[in-house]
Amino acid sequence: MDFLDRNINFNALLKFSHISPSTQQHLKRVYTSFALCMLVAAAGAYVNVAFKFLQGSFLSFLGSLGMMLWLMFTPNSYENEKKRLGILVGFAFFCGIGLGPALNFCIAVNPSIIPTAFLGTSLIFACFSLSALYAQRRSFLLLGGLLSTVLSALLFSSLVNMFAGSEFLSKTNLYLGLLVMCGFVLFDTQLIIEKAENGDKDFVWHCVDLFLDFITIFRKLMVILAMNEKDKKKERK
Repeated sequence: MDFLDRNINFNALLKFSHISPSTQQHLKRVYTSFALCMLVAAAGAYVNVAFKFLQGSFLSFLGSLGMMLWLMFTPNSYENEKKRLGILVGFAFFCGIGLGPALNFCIAVNPSIIPTAFLGTSLIFACFSLSALYAQRRSFLLLGGLLSTVLSALLFSSLVNMFAGSEFLSKTNLYLGLLVMCGFVLFDTQLIIEKAENGDKDFVWHCVDLFLDFITIFRKLMVILAMNEKDKKKERK
């Protein structure tokens, strides 16, 4: 058949004609830094689980917050580039440590949840990132207001649920939160492109935005899978 003889031009799939060459180079630096953060965060998570180092999530939160503030107040310049990358690595390490409680919960329920959640998060992140990269510029920036509003509502309902203790509300927050974070991948990716096109080439800080999106999706997906696994075990009894 004729359609079987057609050659697929995979090189064309990697072309982003609507993104300037300088911004494409900027995105390469962003995603290279992102890959480094993932490796360091994995090391932090391993240290936490294996050696119970800084097991308290509050301590890891303080560490990651301190690193973020340090990065925020360190000027973006060529002279500070290595220093800011070092701060970014420290931030990623503390974020990895902060995953410890969720990882331990999944290990107690079913250890296979962790690789499943990581693979699922990677697929979600890749699909939504590519959607943002291929879509028309600024097409997803309108999501910003809606996503922020829904996120604020979810935070408020989480606070209410601390007193109500509703399992239904807890699961609803998890699923809606996962959906909102997928939207933030679209929004943040296009926002990074727009900032870069307008001269903001702070690849370290842009990496932080995407890294936090990935970590949040990963954590929520782990908890969702673990809760579903626990429900299945209860039904079998």
